[in-house]
Order: sequence, then structure tokens, then C-alpha cells
Amino acid sequence: MNYFELFGLPVSLVVDKQGLSQKYFALQKQFHPDFFTREDDDAQNAALEQSSMINKALKVLQQRDETIKYVLGLKGLLEEEEKYSLPQDFLMEMLELNEKALEVEPEAFRNEVEGLEAELYDEIREIVETYDDATTSEADLLKVKEYYFKKKYLHRLLDRLDD
Repeated sequence: MNYFELFGLPVSLVVDKQGLSQKYFALQKQFHPDFFTREDDDAQNAALEQSSMINKALKVLQQRDETIKYVLGLKGLLEEEEKYSLPQDFLMEMLELNEKALEVEPEAFRNEVEGLEAELYDEIREIVETYDDATTSEADLLKVKEYYFKKKYLHRLLDRLDD
């Protein structure tokens, strides 16, 4: 059972946060281990596993990037610890941006990186926000995958800025 099935939600790249919270609390009322203290060990262990899966699913589905990663994994388009090759032109742009980081104020650099991130998202916004599990093409999902890895790269640049 995948996380969307667990929560009774359609597979989507953008999850309704309010609906997710409501489903989460309903599932926790049903499966929280505290409600199984008088049950046998098998029932307690099953409730613990189910509750753990509910918590993991919530953590993933609450965060857009994690949801994108999860859906790409469900579709067989992303493997754990995958080594993805970003386009050469993007890497050259990042090299220039890295050099610029040494010349400008940290806040200006952060603003530029965030602007690039917004531009990247604009390129795939329609795919993400209108995703339909039955009709969205693999080619569109591969564009989302590239966005995902480009965004991760940008976030690494920002993380270095905070060091």
C-alpha cells in the first residue's frame, strides 16, 4: 500500500494539507498503539507498524519536494541515492553562480538563488499543479525529475552559504 492509498487520497504532486491533516488524525485514532495496550503482542506490533507508516507518510506528503520524490519513485523514475546527471548548461550556470557567491553579500546571493528556483518551478508549474496520475506523461514527469535535482543543487549552494 502506498502513502496515497493509506490516506485515501489520489496520487498527486500537490497534496491538500487540510485534507491530509484530517485523514491523519482519523488514522491515528484508529491505529495509535495506545489504543492497543490490552491486545495481544501481534495486534500491538501491527498497530505500531501501521502508526509508524502513517507518520512516515505524513512527513512525506506534507512537503512538496518529498512528495515529488515519492511520486517519481512510485512511477519507477527515481531510485534511492540515484546519481542524476544535470545538463551541462545548468552546471556551467552554477559554476558562475558559485563564483558570484564570493563577490556579493550573502543575502543578495540567497535572493538570486531563490529567483532561479522560482524560474525553474515556473517551467514545471502546470505539470505539478495539474498532475493527473492517469494522463500525465512520463516525459512530463522526467521534466519534474530534472527540476527536483536542479532544486536540490540550488539548496546545496544555500546550505554552503549558511556554513
